[in-house]
Amino acid sequence: MDRNNITMKKNIVTGLDLGTTKVCAVIAEISENDSINILGFGIAPSEGMNKGLVSNIGKTAEAIKEAVKIASNRAGLEVTTLNVGVAGEHITSIRHRNYVTINNEENEITKADLDRLEADVRTIRIPSDKQILHIIPEEFTIDFQGGIENPIGMSGSRLEATNHIVLASIPAISNIKKSVERAGFHVNDYILQPLASSSSVLEESEKDLGVALIDIGGGTTDIAIFHNKSIKHSKVIGIAGNQVTNDVRESLGIVTDEAEKLKKDYGYATENSIIKDEDILIRGVGARGNSKIPVSLLTQIISLRMRELFSLIDNDIRNSGYKNKIKAGIVLTGGGSLLKGCIELAEEVFGLPARIGVPQDLGSGLSNEIESPEFATVAGLIRGIPGEKSSEFIPEVVKTKKQKEKNTTNNKMTDIFTKIKVFFDEL
Repeated sequence: MDRNNITMKKNIVTGLDLGTTKVCAVIAEISENDSINILGFGIAPSEGMNKGLVSNIGKTAEAIKEAVKIASNRAGLEVTTLNVGVAGEHITSIRHRNYVTINNEENEITKADLDRLEADVRTIRIPSDKQILHIIPEEFTIDFQGGIENPIGMSGSRLEATNHIVLASIPAISNIKKSVERAGFHVNDYILQPLASSSSVLEESEKDLGVALIDIGGGTTDIAIFHNKSIKHSKVIGIAGNQVTNDVRESLGIVTDEAEKLKKDYGYATENSIIKDEDILIRGVGARGNSKIPVSLLTQIISLRMRELFSLIDNDIRNSGYKNKIKAGIVLTGGGSLLKGCIELAEEVFGLPARIGVPQDLGSGLSNEIESPEFATVAGLIRGIPGEKSSEFIPEVVKTKKQKEKNTTNNKMTDIFTKIKVFFDEL
């Protein structure tokens, strides 16, 4: 049978990263053994997002439509539902402990008991403008015995959980939903971006030992701290790559595109990382002629903002109470981590070893196209949330391009025959 002429069921997952500078879409096929095959990848310029928030629904919808269209064309199939990344300073997190009693005859813990635990968490009081985005169990305790990762099948009379609860602004989520639906798609799941990034760039041994993930995007910097294999703290800060670019633009009196190019081509996060302090050309604007500045001056501008960002993150990590738990060090990812000297500055500010996080285990297909820190989030969106109890995956019904064209033709013929039938019925 011709593969292109049938409607197929596949374990297809589409990730959508709504960034401040770009919108990325990845379509992947997940096999039964959880291996990944990247089928399509698309990028579109983003003009409707600001620091993780939708600032223009129409422009965001157009960017979503364009990015998914490019990915769909490359994959050779159409998708309808998306896993969408969520960021922004509206994100907050809390820790909460709750318990249920086990009432069955054998005192054996089942999935239904975990469902009761989650249902109980959803009854807690939260601000009226917030909604629960994730409930992620950190650890379980059975009859006051803690440190249990998976309680199903164990025996006990009291099941307790310590949960990491992520809250998001209701209007912010609503605007994302409207943008996705205006683009012609549906949201399958909302996923906090630092959690998505962590699932693609962190190793299990790092999560166990203690690690801080710092995802530096265009509009926001996302933080996630893991210890004993579970998430302990998450935070979104509204300082990121765009603020660095804006500092360069304002200080040198140049346009944004030129400032971004100078930052990427010649900039460093710290002066200690400069290899050669050469002069670089600064193109003039209007009546202002060209000029030259040393790399060290450009780096001073960049370093001030990057040091401020890392200092804010360091304070947040200290306030979380987990600074001394981060034994595996710092993992930097996102487009902002590509700035030269980021690792050196991070190690100086945090006093911990640091590395760059690149998406791992992407399998076959077009995986080489997203093996870069700037695609950490979208690579993680196709994996789901580590540690979160999720529902059973339901394969999406997808159509190949040829099937879609055939259906369109069939629909047109059906309309014609219907109109002819109505015409003769009215005679």
